Amino acid sequence: MRIAFLGTPEPAVPALAAFLAAGDVEVAAVVTNPDRPSGRGHRLTPPPVKVAAEAAGIPVWQPDRPREVLDDLRALDLDAAAVVAYGSILPPDVLAAGGRGFVNLHFSLLPRWRGAAPVQAAVLAGDDETGVTCFVLERGMDTGPVLAVERTPLGPAETSGDLLRRLAVLGAPVLVRAVRGLVDGSLAPVPQDHERATLAPKITPDQARLDWTRGAAALDRAVRAFNPVPGAHTTLDGQRLKVHRAVPVAGDGVPGAVVRLDPDGPVVAAGDGALLLAEVQPAGRPRMAGAAFVNGYQPLGKVLGAEAVAR
Repeated sequence: MRIAFLGTPEPAVPALAAFLAAGDVEVAAVVTNPDRPSGRGHRLTPPPVKVAAEAAGIPVWQPDRPREVLDDLRALDLDAAAVVAYGSILPPDVLAAGGRGFVNLHFSLLPRWRGAAPVQAAVLAGDDETGVTCFVLERGMDTGPVLAVERTPLGPAETSGDLLRRLAVLGAPVLVRAVRGLVDGSLAPVPQDHERATLAPKITPDQARLDWTRGAAALDRAVRAFNPVPGAHTTLDGQRLKVHRAVPVAGDGVPGAVVRLDPDGPVVAAGDGALLLAEVQPAGRPRMAGAAFVNGYQPLGKVLGAEAVAR
């Protein structure tokens, strides 16, 4: 089975490794995004998929736009192509160059949570089950027919980062089976029920601002959903305060007010209940435990989110 692999970030690496380990698969080429500036020095940094592919001796292509390698894809005479978080929309002529089709690994149970942020959406909504879906790409956003699904419980304390890493490993062998099944005809693509579709668009930093009038359970989901990016945040004395880890606890008071200081951190009143801030990051400072934050900032009686972020 001769395939191309398209992917860019770390969550795509387990799937690439699974194809490289499969004895009946030849990864003819890897297509990934160009190197991007990263870190304080803005040094050009290769995508994780590129690093993994080059270590395995696989040719790597890094077009600015997928059509730039259209002729190269056609020349590969592929049986199929596999896609995991590539990061660019594939136009119809590119999709036509993938043999039996481009099979995408999506980190949700389609048609639930179509879009760029399915993991964050599942955590934010409080879903008790999630999983991965392998489907054949078509022109619509995550609308193609399904080849394989794998379900898993969503833990009550999992962050989006935790869950994404777990789904990437869970989905890797599922994608290999789905591509193999499409090529040999053992799996028939099943149309999605579009009436049941829900959307998970890209998360903006503004959406990650904590609204203290909401209940503590919803705020806890928000903290976990936006961890690690873009990071749930509020303000303290007009300065941004990121909240990396929180725990719903008993308490009441004006929403946003620090109503008591527990051994593990400050307790902030919510619209219903309260939230213990177990790990935070004040502006310009490293991450710190809630107890260390209490010692350094003495927040008792202050109201979080009361002022605009200083510009």
